[in-house]
Amino acid sequence: MADKSRDIELPTRDQILEAAKEVLDLGHSKGKTVGTAESCTGGLVSGALTAVPGSSSVVRGGITSYAIPVKHAVLGVSQDILDAPGVGAVSPECAAQMAQGARRVLASDVAVSITGIAGPGGAEPGKPVGTVWFGMSNGSTIATEMHLFTGDRREVRMKAVMVALGLLKEGLEEL
Repeated sequence: MADKSRDIELPTRDQILEAAKEVLDLGHSKGKTVGTAESCTGGLVSGALTAVPGSSSVVRGGITSYAIPVKHAVLGVSQDILDAPGVGAVSPECAAQMAQGARRVLASDVAVSITGIAGPGGAEPGKPVGTVWFGMSNGSTIATEMHLFTGDRREVRMKAVMVALGLLKEGLEEL
């Protein structure tokens, strides 16, 4: 688990599409597939991937698990994690289980998950607006990392998309 607690620059639309293309090119060259489990990004990672022509040979699908019951019922996130004080949906434990669940449900080689607080409301003690946890599962690795992004809701979400695409690429590179 990595606590990056750092911000990144706001990516442009072209930078996001280039990062998505790199993921897809790598997946295609390795004959591997990807999937997503998204909460605060609401499907933006899947949208970036599927905006690239030919993505259907690599992208298995995406699950937008915005609601806590969906994280549990569809992705298999433990209710104990979701209910635990100080843990909950915005946590490394939840991000890890979301990524594992997406990989299982979508039958993908690599899956990424995103769960966080995009704002403007929703902050909790120890979890300010901009707190985003990521998970990545590729069968041999389950990794999590946290970023604390600045900016408004749109900026936090776009930054999260860029990090998630990077994690998908890293997961594919390990295979």
